[in-house]
Amino acid sequence: MSQHVDTGANPGIEPDERTRDRVLTAVLEQGPVSAAQLGSLLGLTPAAVRRHLDTLTREGIIEVKLISNAKTGAGRPARRYVVSRQGQTEIGDDYLEIASLALAEIAKTSGEAGVIEFAQRRFAKMEATYQSVVDAAGADVAARSKALAMALNKDRFVATSNSLNPGSAMAAEQLCQGHCPIQELASSFPEFCDAETQVFSRLIGVDVRRLSTMASGGHVCTTHVPTGRAVVRKLTPAVVESAPVSGRTVRIERPSNFVSKHQQERP
Repeated sequence: MSQHVDTGANPGIEPDERTRDRVLTAVLEQGPVSAAQLGSLLGLTPAAVRRHLDTLTREGIIEVKLISNAKTGAGRPARRYVVSRQGQTEIGDDYLEIASLALAEIAKTSGEAGVIEFAQRRFAKMEATYQSVVDAAGADVAARSKALAMALNKDRFVATSNSLNPGSAMAAEQLCQGHCPIQELASSFPEFCDAETQVFSRLIGVDVRRLSTMASGGHVCTTHVPTGRAVVRKLTPAVVESAPVSGRTVRIERPSNFVSKHQQERP
């Protein structure tokens, strides 16, 4: 059964459950986050925060990550909370097991080409829906990235677009997604991550690079969007590949400069 994340007052839910949902939502949006940070953010006592964190941990919805001191490397690692792989799945839809079985059958009968075609069709609706929203932000790359983050947020991807090194040639937006409803699916079929990355490139209008994904073990999905010298443009024409799928030939389109996440460097 899906874990319900409720950020508002629902008369059908007990106050304790509503508070626990608030804690879970904060971990989803802010993680990795400490208990003290959660208490300050939500206005809860340390005892109340610990109680809800302990419950969510026992249920397997969240987990503890030990984070070392990045500046000095000294001292004991700090405890930070993140939504677990199980939690990401439960917060999402319940179709994942069925989808995994279906995709395994597609891969068995049609190979990688069949999975790629399925993934591209899956993200085509996202691209069509978001295109006008991103275009309304104009030609500024950073503005387009932030508009895409807002669109993703409306679909509960818990997305942010933060500016890095503003005003320099190395300026960029770091587009992050804190929730992936198909994390388990993408772990077995990374073609979904590749298809989403291609959509982001086309929507924003520049070459982007996927730095990390939750499917490959990251805390968030992070996409690097260069802005320092970038202008919105048409990407390099796609390379159209033909491959047999279920007795017919399908077209698989990739930008000619596209790099699969398997080939990208990860932090």
